[in-house]
Amino acid sequence: MAATYGAPGVYIEERPSGSVPVQGVGTSVAAFVGFTATYNASAGDSTDPDGVKPQLVTSWPQYERIYGGFAPGILLPHAVKGFFENGGGIAYIVRIPSGKGQAKALRALPASGKQEIETLSVEALDPASSYEVVIENTPPAEGEQPGQEFTLKIVDNGQVREEFPNVHLGRGPKSVEKTVNERSKLVRVEVKNAQGLSVAERAPAPGKYAIQATAPVTKSVSPVEFEGSEVTRTGYEGLAIAEDVTMVAIPDLVTVATREDGTFDTEGYLAAQAKLVDWCERSHTKMAILDSPPGLNAQQALEWRSALGKDSAFGVAYYPHIVVQNPLARPGATNGDKFLKVPPSGHIAGVWARTDSSRGVWKAPANEVIRGIARLETDVTTGEQDLLNPQQVNCIRSFGANGIRIWGARTLAATDQSWRYINVRRLFNFIEESIRQGTQWVVFEPNDANLWARVRRTITSFLRGLWMQGALVGNTPEQAFYVLCDETNNPASSVDEGKLIIDIGIAPVKPAEFVIFRLSQWQGGAETSE
Repeated sequence: MAATYGAPGVYIEERPSGSVPVQGVGTSVAAFVGFTATYNASAGDSTDPDGVKPQLVTSWPQYERIYGGFAPGILLPHAVKGFFENGGGIAYIVRIPSGKGQAKALRALPASGKQEIETLSVEALDPASSYEVVIENTPPAEGEQPGQEFTLKIVDNGQVREEFPNVHLGRGPKSVEKTVNERSKLVRVEVKNAQGLSVAERAPAPGKYAIQATAPVTKSVSPVEFEGSEVTRTGYEGLAIAEDVTMVAIPDLVTVATREDGTFDTEGYLAAQAKLVDWCERSHTKMAILDSPPGLNAQQALEWRSALGKDSAFGVAYYPHIVVQNPLARPGATNGDKFLKVPPSGHIAGVWARTDSSRGVWKAPANEVIRGIARLETDVTTGEQDLLNPQQVNCIRSFGANGIRIWGARTLAATDQSWRYINVRRLFNFIEESIRQGTQWVVFEPNDANLWARVRRTITSFLRGLWMQGALVGNTPEQAFYVLCDETNNPASSVDEGKLIIDIGIAPVKPAEFVIFRLSQWQGGAETSE
């Protein structure tokens, strides 16, 4: 309705431009589901004391503050570190609780009277720490019996971080429990009950003791618990509250599937991966990054793919596992302890994010160097990849001085070849979600030719921008895409039902997976004499 003016004068009216531009959504947000060393509610979500709901982290130091860094026997921290090392910037962490399974770093000290009796327990507040406890005898003060007092030091990489002199196991102001637990920022201590020993014999034996990290108790967790529940906001189904997530990995599925006797629960592993792919497909905005089981050769990797049996563009499989430096290895450790085999999904997600940032979501995340790894668990040959690549297993390969690179860009889509490549599926996810969010203003507008024209302009402008960036194929915009929204696809019957239909076609770029140079002998074009 036009404004009504009473007094003469100059008036300014603001009018809508006719369309609202579509803004591209983010594509580089990852989610990791698995075990953590601990959980610090004060640094994370104080309303979630168990830390089971998805929580956003934007750096490795922030992850350490909330979840405590590395711990033996769990793989999620390595995946998160690999994600940030390879260019990732935003990730959601979904912690799987494991009962008493929080990792601890502790050491029980022997009594000086009997070495087989534990007299004092020292626990590091940071499970990923590598402290040493040093016990030194203190000369007895006047009136004290010999051997009652001692000095406790906390040493880190040869440097004394904290020192507590003249403490003892009894009560009072010099009690080791009272002194250390009130003043230390690094450790907590607990005096053990050592019956049958005198006060002097109960004192911890002098010496150096390394605080040893213990692994979370994860064997009681079943693969089903990774699925979780949307209602309780647990597992990957809890990511319903994190709509910006585009890639999901569950690296600690390997941890759960590896039994205590060293055997591998292949059936449970495959079932959990299949469920994750199905869930991503239902979401239609997320893709599952799947890790092959550990220790496979190329033939076994092929059998794993066959047993998985998924035909979906919303899942991606990678082989083999990668080898990284073990951050918990102590100085002087053997080569077997210095390195650790981990699933590649976290590092892969980081490369996806890096490629999105540097090139765009339409660039296949392949022929990219993986950062932060020492070597591969298994080297893949060209002949082996000849078998794996057609079965949608993306290989990670070592190329000597050219680095370790992702050498495959296929989804698990086997039947519909139009969804063969990762970048095609992710480009469509990007465009679909951008248009969905960018056209919310259309809802409940008058469904007439004016609205149709505004919608065409909005979407055409967005797609033209993608074409200019190289996301779509075609020498002209008309060859790259079309937008149809008029009376041909919005007849009166459809309008009467409250529907507005827009048909969009795009020609996505596809990667040059096979580069073929055809060479033949040429005689130089020499002229022949008559």
